[in-house]
Amino acid sequence: MPIDPSSVEITRVETIASAALSVATSGEGFVEITAEVARFLETIKARDGVVLLYLRHTSASLVIQENADADVRTDLVTALARLAPARAGWVHEVEGPDDMPAHIKSMLNGVSLHVPVAAGKMALGTWQGIYVAEHRTRPHRREVTLQFVGACVSA
Repeated sequence: MPIDPSSVEITRVETIASAALSVATSGEGFVEITAEVARFLETIKARDGVVLLYLRHTSASLVIQENADADVRTDLVTALARLAPARAGWVHEVEGPDDMPAHIKSMLNGVSLHVPVAAGKMALGTWQGIYVAEHRTRPHRREVTLQFVGACVSA
């Protein structure tokens, strides 16, 4: 299917803005950070470009998932536990039986995302939210680097 030429938009990259986001988790599960990313874009007066997110950890991950029904996230935790169960005979258990499975889940989901920004808003789908997926059983503080590349509203 060809690209509709009328849908092509060109924006000059004028800005690279970065920030650090600290996220407290309460143990295995998902913490939505969509609102915090939106506040970052509002703060810098982002117009058009892309927001990049990078999680500085190897036992948690970043995902875009449904934010309407919490049961989806519950089922995702269950599915990931089936893919990488604790106490499955892992060699690496220095930090506990949940650590190696957390590394595997992080590898499967990934630690970076990029989301298009148009007219100052993330171009997420209707039911999409951005989450830190915590794969350890204990609470942690996770660091997410946010970076916007694009154009901002002129001052």
